[in-house]
Amino acid sequence: MTATIETVDTDVLVLGGGLAGFRAASAAKRSGARVLIAYQARGASQHIIGFNVPREDAESPDSIAAYARDTVEGGYGINDRRLVDVMAVRAAAALRELIDIGVPLQRDGGAIARRHLSGNTFARSVYHPNGIGRLALDRLIELSGEHGIQKLSGWKAISLLQHASSVVGALLCRRDGSQPVAVRAASTVLAMGGVGAIFGNSTYPPDITADSYAFALDSGATLVDMEFVQFEPTVIVEPGPCCGMEMPTAMFADGATLRNRLGQRFMLAHNPGHGEMQIEKAKIALAIQAEAMAGRAEEGGTVLFDTSGIPAARLESYMAHCKRLRLAGIDPMRGPIWVKPAAHSHMGGIRIDANCHTGVDGLYAAGEASGGVHGASRIAGNGGSDAIIFGGVAGAAAAASAGSQDLSGLPWTDILARAADKLASVPVRADGPRPDDIKNAVRKTMLDHVGIVRTERDLRCALDDLRVLHDELRAGLCVARPADRVKALEAMSFVMAAKAVACSSLERTESRGAHWREDYPARDDDKWMCHVSVRKIDADQLEIGRCSIE
Repeated sequence: MTATIETVDTDVLVLGGGLAGFRAASAAKRSGARVLIAYQARGASQHIIGFNVPREDAESPDSIAAYARDTVEGGYGINDRRLVDVMAVRAAAALRELIDIGVPLQRDGGAIARRHLSGNTFARSVYHPNGIGRLALDRLIELSGEHGIQKLSGWKAISLLQHASSVVGALLCRRDGSQPVAVRAASTVLAMGGVGAIFGNSTYPPDITADSYAFALDSGATLVDMEFVQFEPTVIVEPGPCCGMEMPTAMFADGATLRNRLGQRFMLAHNPGHGEMQIEKAKIALAIQAEAMAGRAEEGGTVLFDTSGIPAARLESYMAHCKRLRLAGIDPMRGPIWVKPAAHSHMGGIRIDANCHTGVDGLYAAGEASGGVHGASRIAGNGGSDAIIFGGVAGAAAAASAGSQDLSGLPWTDILARAADKLASVPVRADGPRPDDIKNAVRKTMLDHVGIVRTERDLRCALDDLRVLHDELRAGLCVARPADRVKALEAMSFVMAAKAVACSSLERTESRGAHWREDYPARDDDKWMCHVSVRKIDADQLEIGRCSIE
């Protein structure tokens, strides 16, 4: 197969087409590197409305230190302080970079407008009614062409290229399994997002398939904090045409409330004195779950997202949401809008240092592919901050490292043969399950047993299910077309990521942030002020450990 593989050379290869990916590509190019970015689609970051940037002026009590403190408090103390400091210090510079390339922001007179989001002491989320994520991504993609960044859009990364303990690029193919291309690169940035749709109720787009984690484990990197999956508390169930759309928690600062089927504003009981404010999303999701378990939610566990308290002009500033609700026949001011929690983001991921290096030579990670900065729970607005800031950090660091690497003498025939074997060696069995059957089974297992509230019994059931699915993968799948082989690799990534989440959740015998153990409801700082780590020690086995907070 290697004889048919086209090869492309570059200094920095970026895998992932979202904000983290294009920020990395832009930063690497500015540093003087040759850059190639490959991606299937644009990921989830195009839905980002804004990101956190602390104000530092005489008129505001906010500061870099206050922002860092909120992030650590919202993360229940297990955030990697090195990463928190990078995010807090570099937020203002990242904002200036977006302004300099022409990304529009909402203005309040002559000043940049800021929203007050949950988990933040002060209003610090800069935004645009049409979403900074989409606007910034559109502009970065436009500029990438002008700046000579090579793009492979619609391409799927199959595996990383490795020599000894170093990553030296990746093998790509079209979604249909055709046209394999090996990109040889001195530095590679993983920016392909997080756990993807391994949960049955998920807001993740279909191009995020947990490959970042599978690739990292295969390369020898370590994952951390995999147990902390954040369920977005306010995802629409009804009206049907809006199903899956998130109602922004930013609306709570503007007057929105949550009400159970009795009409009660139940968050006042769960968060006395503050209700929906000054509380992170993980606790809001738990409160909704508690209402459902007490029989005070509607059928299916939904509650009412009440927008009637938002001033009309303020509500209309959420342009995309109002437009979509009206298209569904719902008056945004009157509703009714029924919501429930859905798996939305991930605090865990690849362990990185302050330069986004994974500890594996030649391999960097950014955005939701990486873990550590958010700790046990992510305060609102920090998802955008993570992608925008660390994308730039990873790209610049990858470019600096690439300049000192010489790949010309490597045994490329052997390297490509090993990479190509991953696709060619997918076990095939005519009467086996299809790849999508495995993926759907993972989704059901994770939804049933590794959801908002967890127990040892449920987690062991999940791991039993996942072992069976892993055995089915090894026994062979029904693969009729080359595209099915690509899906089979995605199914393998699903199972591996799900095992990492379930094993880490079983290991952490306490409740903290987005990880709630019904059988261990207390937070235990004496035992668990640390990261749970995951490494791959052979083709089938994960090693679960602990590492200290940096």
